[in-house]
Amino acid sequence: MLRFAWRNLRTRPVRSALALLGLMVAIMGMVGLFSVAEGLNATFKRTFDRIPGLIVIQPGAPIPLFSRLPAAWAEEMRALPGVRTVCPEVWGRAHIIDGKPAISPPRLLLGTTLAESTKLGKLVYRDTVFTGRFLTTGDIGQPRCVISRQIGEEYKKGVGDTLKIDGQDMEIVGLYHTGSLLLDVGIIVDVSVVREMQRGSKDTVCSYYVEPENPKENAVIIKRIHGLFAGRSPGSWDPASSSSLAIMTGTQESQFVRLLTSLVEGFRKAFSGPPAPPKSTTVAKASPMASAGGDTSKPAESGSSMPFAPQGGGTSPDLPVDVRTADAYANELRKLSADLDLFLLIMTSIGLVIAVLGIVNTMLMSVTERFIDFGILKANGWADRDVLLLITFESGLLGLGGGLLGALAGWIGTELINARWSDRIHLYASPQLLLFSILFSLLVGVLGGLYPAFWASRLMPMDAIRRG
Repeated sequence: MLRFAWRNLRTRPVRSALALLGLMVAIMGMVGLFSVAEGLNATFKRTFDRIPGLIVIQPGAPIPLFSRLPAAWAEEMRALPGVRTVCPEVWGRAHIIDGKPAISPPRLLLGTTLAESTKLGKLVYRDTVFTGRFLTTGDIGQPRCVISRQIGEEYKKGVGDTLKIDGQDMEIVGLYHTGSLLLDVGIIVDVSVVREMQRGSKDTVCSYYVEPENPKENAVIIKRIHGLFAGRSPGSWDPASSSSLAIMTGTQESQFVRLLTSLVEGFRKAFSGPPAPPKSTTVAKASPMASAGGDTSKPAESGSSMPFAPQGGGTSPDLPVDVRTADAYANELRKLSADLDLFLLIMTSIGLVIAVLGIVNTMLMSVTERFIDFGILKANGWADRDVLLLITFESGLLGLGGGLLGALAGWIGTELINARWSDRIHLYASPQLLLFSILFSLLVGVLGGLYPAFWASRLMPMDAIRRG
């Protein structure tokens, strides 16, 4: 029966090829679209599997670039049991590199505290340096950097060359390559250099990287950090206060800061209603570094607003920090890919519906042209089941062929795109996706031929010959 079905398809090569091509294009599009989501998931896994420590940022900040925390809190966390070291980080955006705007892909400045980064057991940027060296304590305060291989290739720079970033000449001392699009956008420099370039305050950092002595105790360290800062007032790091705005802009006497602060205070007075009667205040127990970390020992008014939005993963409104593991970041980003899957499914369904209609049309025309053949076969003893199987085999072969060709073309397309734009996009057509595409195409082919097959099997022999 299978050989008979194959010969029938070969007798009408143009029509069979058109149906095969339509299904192949639909399956190729499905592989290409879903490889985007799988590529994101693979990138997330490759990235966060290399980060065994904890990331402490301001609650509500999606990434460390938008976070601000007091710099003095590092000493308090270092004193916690089970903490190997705490590395403060300052992030910034590189706007102009060698006279060209760095827009897509973005380039980020990572200012790391070199005295602490040398104590880290694992540091992805240091561990992936393939030429030159990583920054050491001898580079503190010096305009030296470590860049990714992609950045070096884009600007045709190597070890010993000078890279001009936002007007600052930086000597390249090393190149790294992690293979992750999320990590290979970084330019690693000393934290003091980034503060100077971004005109930031030395009293603030963007985030802390906390490395436990035992990575299996991450949950215990998180609880200890929460306990350390529980009930603490953010003090002068309120984003609506003038001091915080000065920190973020780097200009204490900026007219813009004063104007924005006055507007904020005006809105507060306008919408807060009449002043509430004074309430009793309590004094939180001051930590050893309270004097360096801000107004932690200052009485906190019970009616004062907490500027930090609570973040998932154990934070609450009385915590001025959000402690995240790499897995927590990965889970948040996977939600993005899940929403993307829904959009891709809708787009793919459009192409598949067109492909199914093409197969139905092909099989209907094939059945119409072979009325006499079916009548003779049924007159010579073929049952309705035999005719049904023959046409179903034909449509199934079209589905299988379209699936194989579409999966192959989709896989080749993803590899070509990855090779051409390796620093901008990563597509991944997994074996599971390719196998699913082939089986799904086979199912589509079979379903597309069921109606014509059922219609042909119900014809009486003499009626079929008369119609032909």
